[in-house]
Amino acid sequence: MKESSDIRGWIVTFSGTAINLALGVLYSWSIIAKSMKLPVGDGGWGWTATQTQLPYAVACAMFAIMMVFAGRAQDKYGPRIVASIGGGLTGLGLIVASFASPNNVFMAVLGFGVLAGAGIGLGYASATPPAIKWFPAAKKGLISGLVVAGFGLASVYIAPLTTMLIKENGINQTFLLLGIAFFVVSVIFSQFLKNPPAGYVPAEKPSKRQGEAGSTSAPKKHDYDWYEMLKTRQFYLLWIMFALGAAAGLLTIGSLASIVSAKVAGGSTDTAVLAEAAKWSSLMVAILAVANAGGRVVAGFFSDLIGRVRTMRLVFFYQAICMLVFPELGTISFLILGSIFVGFNYGALLALFPSTTGDYFGTKNLGVNYGLVFTAWGFGGVLGPIMAGMIRDATGSFSLAFQISAALCLIAALVTFITKAPKAVLVSSSVEEAKVAVERNLKVLDGSSAS
Repeated sequence: MKESSDIRGWIVTFSGTAINLALGVLYSWSIIAKSMKLPVGDGGWGWTATQTQLPYAVACAMFAIMMVFAGRAQDKYGPRIVASIGGGLTGLGLIVASFASPNNVFMAVLGFGVLAGAGIGLGYASATPPAIKWFPAAKKGLISGLVVAGFGLASVYIAPLTTMLIKENGINQTFLLLGIAFFVVSVIFSQFLKNPPAGYVPAEKPSKRQGEAGSTSAPKKHDYDWYEMLKTRQFYLLWIMFALGAAAGLLTIGSLASIVSAKVAGGSTDTAVLAEAAKWSSLMVAILAVANAGGRVVAGFFSDLIGRVRTMRLVFFYQAICMLVFPELGTISFLILGSIFVGFNYGALLALFPSTTGDYFGTKNLGVNYGLVFTAWGFGGVLGPIMAGMIRDATGSFSLAFQISAALCLIAALVTFITKAPKAVLVSSSVEEAKVAVERNLKVLDGSSAS
């Protein structure tokens, strides 16, 4: 029985979402970091804020660096094998991190930072590009949003799961158990990832004008290779905006549990108060995760309607306001609202930039091209959390870090006014040629099924 391209595309899309749900263990770090800062006698490791942010920052950097190599590899060899290796490395990294201790930061940096960070990059790079390649341009934003939503939504279950595991088993065993679980899940769903066959062109939904005599279908855009993309100013504008926006979002994600715990506990050492603070910390991380995932889907959908750059502009301005207000939020109700707004804006970026990369530079080499754009996220992942940790250690507060982040988001918003798609050679095709392309796709798919 012939499997339609639509069904294949959706299988790839939701498999990518499932993989990202596992790889989103990165966003559990604020829960782990909060426990690491507790005194050794209270089950923690007595680490400083800067020490707790180091493995997370290294993981973000490795994540971004591996995106480049993984993108190239999945474009060339297919996403299945690259994602499987990524899932394996992520699980192994968490297992290695389980050998860390109060006096051994290195194993946490090696395990969670280097190995798990690299594995997450390999898996994440292999999830979105193949899904986008199965669908026409009019759906790129939505499909991208759905796949990356899994990564943002992961904290909904990882935050309470990590809190429970740490409470019952301690930090070391938590790393071990998470590593085994995510190894299995990631490798299984990786087997369903697949690029379209060579020569496949997604069929656009015909418009009224396409049905008129002499009308033409949408022109085909030039597919940039990575070295061509690096010669365009658009790449650097996208990179700057992504880096600045990611720094603000990752600063909040990496520090949220500590911020909420401090607000709720208010310096109290009472066991009941600390337990209440831990409960709200876990809940707030989950709330931010839901908003994070929602922002990816909603922004992806609306960017298909009003344009990617216009949507970015709204998100950056909105996030700048949120960054200014967040440190002043003093009640649980306002912290919930703040977490929702910050998470939504940050999540939006993870849907907008892969789809914009595809719009500007084509989908043929989207894996490596978006991998290069994604290095901006890695830069933001180092800048935001490390800056927050150093400012917190020096001043006792995260307020200055949020103010700096607000300024960065405002700069990113201003950059959108000078960002436009690159000029490229367009090759028009008639309606008849479009029909031939659809027929060719069916033959390619039939041949792929037979093989």
